[in-house]
Amino acid sequence: MNDREESYDLLDEPDFSENNDASENGLQYEHHRFIADSGQNLLRIDKFLVNRIENASRNKIQEAADAGCILVNEKPVKSNYRVKPNDIISIVMSYPPREIQIIPEDIPLNIVYEDDAVIIVNKKPGMVVHPGHGNYTGTLVNALAWHFKDQPWFNADDPRPGLVHRIDKDTSGLLVIAKTEAAKIHLSGQFFNKTSTRTYQAIVWGTPPEEEGTITGHIGRSVRDRKQMAVYPDGDYGKHAVTHYRILERLSYVTLVECRLETGRTHQIRAHFKYIGHPLFNDERYGGHQILKGTTFSKYKQFVENCFAVLPRQALHAKTLGFIHPVTGKYVEFDSELPTDMVAAIEKWRHYISGRDVEE
Repeated sequence: MNDREESYDLLDEPDFSENNDASENGLQYEHHRFIADSGQNLLRIDKFLVNRIENASRNKIQEAADAGCILVNEKPVKSNYRVKPNDIISIVMSYPPREIQIIPEDIPLNIVYEDDAVIIVNKKPGMVVHPGHGNYTGTLVNALAWHFKDQPWFNADDPRPGLVHRIDKDTSGLLVIAKTEAAKIHLSGQFFNKTSTRTYQAIVWGTPPEEEGTITGHIGRSVRDRKQMAVYPDGDYGKHAVTHYRILERLSYVTLVECRLETGRTHQIRAHFKYIGHPLFNDERYGGHQILKGTTFSKYKQFVENCFAVLPRQALHAKTLGFIHPVTGKYVEFDSELPTDMVAAIEKWRHYISGRDVEE
């Protein structure tokens, strides 16, 4: 076997922080890429791949093909496609189960939508998505295990049942969870191919210069602090990342912005806005927990500290989520309201502005 393989993990490099923050990118899927040898005989692609991917069944590969997750020369193919010399083949598949005990816990879930294929959850801030170092209970996965435990299809050995993407512990908002293997494969392909749509709302320090803008810069682990991600504009390190934003409301020394992700890297919005000089409000890891704009008056300092108290986390919420439904084939989009802590902080800033205008 002389063909070449490159293997990619859609999950960005693990976050070694105590909070187990994680990537917003595809979660538990791997990407294999093969280049067929120049002497390759015509061979069905499902047979070609089952001989090259460890622990992959032919049925699993055929499901990936049916979901459009097998590409040859950047075009989706069916499982009966015959591999030709020098074909470039890529496939997205779920990882085999890992040895980890998931304890079902009766934790309330804010379920926005549910059918036989998917469930949409509005995650509260402070909840870790899946168990990891220092967070083995109380996670979204523990709650999902309880929710799914009586379902015949539920696999108790799956360490991340149904997850296809994730958001940071202290970020609130929408997540889609797949309820079947076929749905997992289908949704993971959308996240990998960037055909899903996601918008976030954030409060940032200062005011970006333009009403709308795009932040571009490779994101990788910081060489100075492994708990942070850093932006590398020259592209020599890290992974390509693009964040589009528009201003929703100017609130004096802070701004409410909407962000649309073109890519999904670890801490992408948080790192990108720090990079352009506008860290997220009260984002301790990226410096937003300090007073970065405003006056030196003690009254103002007390006001900001009060805002920090009502919003004790980074001001970031995953507001909308859209994708092609894995069963109906139709585009669906879900929206969520801003959580009460962000609403309270915004109202405080509005009140501050109105009071200042009266004084002036």
